[in-house]
Amino acid sequence: MSLVESGRSPKALTWLLNYGRKRSLWAYQWGLACCAIEMASVYVSPRFDVMRLGVIPFPASARQADLLIISGTVTDKMAPPIRRLYEQMPDPKYVISMGSCANCGGPYWDSYSVTKGVDQIIPVDVYVPGCPPRPEALLEGIVLLQQRIQNEDPAERWRGEPIIVGGGVIS
Repeated sequence: MSLVESGRSPKALTWLLNYGRKRSLWAYQWGLACCAIEMASVYVSPRFDVMRLGVIPFPASARQADLLIISGTVTDKMAPPIRRLYEQMPDPKYVISMGSCANCGGPYWDSYSVTKGVDQIIPVDVYVPGCPPRPEALLEGIVLLQQRIQNEDPAERWRGEPIIVGGGVIS
């Protein structure tokens, strides 16, 4: 049994492993509506260079992704594919919910076919609010997720409260 598996890894090794994980996030984008345009601007615009943060966009499949970014209106019909996609991702896996529709249903929350937040389907690590959220908000969400990854214990992965960009409180 190795030191990491036994939970007795030295602090320097833990720091090094977490630093490597936080600076090489393979992001799988799941754009469902208008927020996907804002998410795409983060990946293709030279103004918002997400590669400098260590986020590698466009993995070939969900089996290669560490980070799932869901943006837009999640309908009940899309819930099973999102769940299947999440289950295909290898551990440790992280989820960012981007936009009011993905967070809580947005202006369509009253519709019979809209899921009242992606957190009813899969666990969410970071919520990025807005309709649509600015690209800077997604970048801040990625940085906050990277801070969480840096402080994780590899032996016992902490699944605490989700991060809300802007410091808001879920009630």
